[in-house]
Formats: sequence, structure tokens, C-alpha cells
Amino acid sequence: MAVWRRKPTDRVTVHSDQGSQFTSREWQAFLRQHGLEPSMSRRGNCHDNEVSEGFFQLLKRERTMRRTYPTRDDARQDVFDDIEMFYNPKRKHTNNGMPSPVDFEERQLKLKLAGV
Repeated sequence: MAVWRRKPTDRVTVHSDQGSQFTSREWQAFLRQHGLEPSMSRRGNCHDNEVSEGFFQLLKRERTMRRTYPTRDDARQDVFDDIEMFYNPKRKHTNNGMPSPVDFEERQLKLKLAGV
């Protein structure tokens, strides 16, 4: 979805753990086909991927923990809503000066276009 929505022109690094879904031939072919650079953490070392680990910890703690969803589609929609309607456009992040992820990305794009 990110490739379809963003249509990246620069090389993008996709960081993951060493789960079978990320080491599969199909996933590696998808990355190559779309000009994406794979990056994997060391086996069993969650600190290699602190940003992703932190994101999923927040998602679980703030949204999905202690909830029971009637269907997978309901769960999928709730997680999508949380990410697209709250986390990306509104949630402030202290480690990057308090902008939301959307605001931070827009600021970085403006700096890039200005040649800074």
C-alpha cells in the first residue's frame, strides 16, 4: 500500500525482523521489483528495530489490548483507523520535536525541495 500511495523515487529501506514472511523469495522479489532495500535486525534482538517495536507496543497498549473484535475485518478496520486517522496525522512524538508523523514528513519534504 505504501508503494502504491507514495510512489517513491528515492531508495527506501524496509526494516523487518527475520520472520519467514520477510525472508521468503516472494517478499524479496517484491522489494527488488519496487526498488526497496531490505534491512533485517539480528536474530532475537528487538533493539535493532526499536522504532517498529515501540510503534507496535503503543498500538497494542492504546488500541487493541483487552478488546475483542467480532471479525478479523473489524480488527483490521480498527487498526487502520487508528493508524490513518490518529497516529499518523495527530499523534505528537517527543523524539523528533513534537510534530505528528505526517507533519514531520511534510517538513522534511519541504527541506529536501529547498535543497537544505
